[in-house]
Amino acid sequence: MSNPRVQKLADQIKVITAQMLERRIKDPRLGFVTVTDVRLTGDSREATIFYTVLGEQSDLAASQAALDSAKGLIRSTIGKQLGLRFAPSIAFVADAMPENARHIEELLASTRNHDAELAQRAAGASYAGDADPYRRPEEGEEDQARDGGR
Repeated sequence: MSNPRVQKLADQIKVITAQMLERRIKDPRLGFVTVTDVRLTGDSREATIFYTVLGEQSDLAASQAALDSAKGLIRSTIGKQLGLRFAPSIAFVADAMPENARHIEELLASTRNHDAELAQRAAGASYAGDADPYRRPEEGEEDQARDGGR
């Protein structure tokens, strides 16, 4: 969506949809919904509205049903407020970003715990061989190396 007009239109649709959900849609199934993004096709005929819902999986399902039933009203309001000849068809899609972020946080916490466990094991460990595994030339060998082995 590199077209600035399409991007501006998507931003306006996002604002209008958020206002509609806050003020005009009174469906009891609708939970605490946040519109996170709107993506429009290049011809502005189809809009995908991404949203998140605060709460459990059952809240997400109920909110999806409420959004689907309010689709027509939201679409017609978008068309009227933006003065469009053809209001874009809209589809609501639950945004997976919070779920992905939670999964990444869990992975990071697991890694931190694993690192702490390894550090704890390493604290009492000793080297299997010498503390410095690199071979250093003896004093006599060093002089021979500089003289070219004479």
